[in-house]
Amino acid sequence: MPKLLERECKDMDDRANLDNIHILLAQPQIPENIGAVARAMTNMGMRHLVLVNPKNCDLSRILKMATGTSIEVVEEMEVYDDLREALGPFQYVVGTTARLGTRRPSMADARHLAQDLIPITQKNRVAILFGPEDRGLSNEQLRYCQKIVSINTASFSSLNLAHAVMIVCYEIFMASGERETPSLPRLANSFELEGMYGHLREVLMKIGFLNPQNPEHWMMNIRRFLSRLPLRAREVKVIRGVCRQIDWYTEQVEKKGKKNTES
Repeated sequence: MPKLLERECKDMDDRANLDNIHILLAQPQIPENIGAVARAMTNMGMRHLVLVNPKNCDLSRILKMATGTSIEVVEEMEVYDDLREALGPFQYVVGTTARLGTRRPSMADARHLAQDLIPITQKNRVAILFGPEDRGLSNEQLRYCQKIVSINTASFSSLNLAHAVMIVCYEIFMASGERETPSLPRLANSFELEGMYGHLREVLMKIGFLNPQNPEHWMMNIRRFLSRLPLRAREVKVIRGVCRQIDWYTEQVEKKGKKNTES
């Protein structure tokens, strides 16, 4: 490979692929905030905006804040009614939160997240999910995320939606080019992961591992455990293969038990 081309390829691996990063706003309530988010994204070289069940999508109010080239972000933004459907095509989902707790551990700050995303974005679509202005993301919404990120503040942790988006996008933009990072292969997308988690839930209920009174509590722990390393599509297939084998084995045991009872 010619040295110039080799150096250009190396530089690309050092930078986040901004075209693979999408900003998702779940249930945004204020149109002006949507416009301000589009403007912040444009400042940092990002152009993919997705709205999920917006409470008010008044385009005239959005465009008051989305000036210049950020108008193109608004014109091309996607709108979904359902969060799970919106997240389906993405291989890696990051949830943002200011509220910490045992059920929503903060696994990274914005600066460390930015470094982690550089290799992932080379071959994978990444969604960075922000919640509504008044309450942020719920535990139910955060369960779709492979990583949770918070923005460190001095005391008052609540940030304006557009400010939070700007900080995360800025850290990603600044982290690009700081160090050489190998790209990661294609990861399982959200549709594949949710299919796997649903299959796991059924099997673990069948063998009595999950408490039927509160299965989601333990499933959240399993999600956190499996999210520590991004799962590839073929690894998801392996886990589902194990689930199918457990299904088959438990069915054989049940059939044998029925035969013994009848005899």
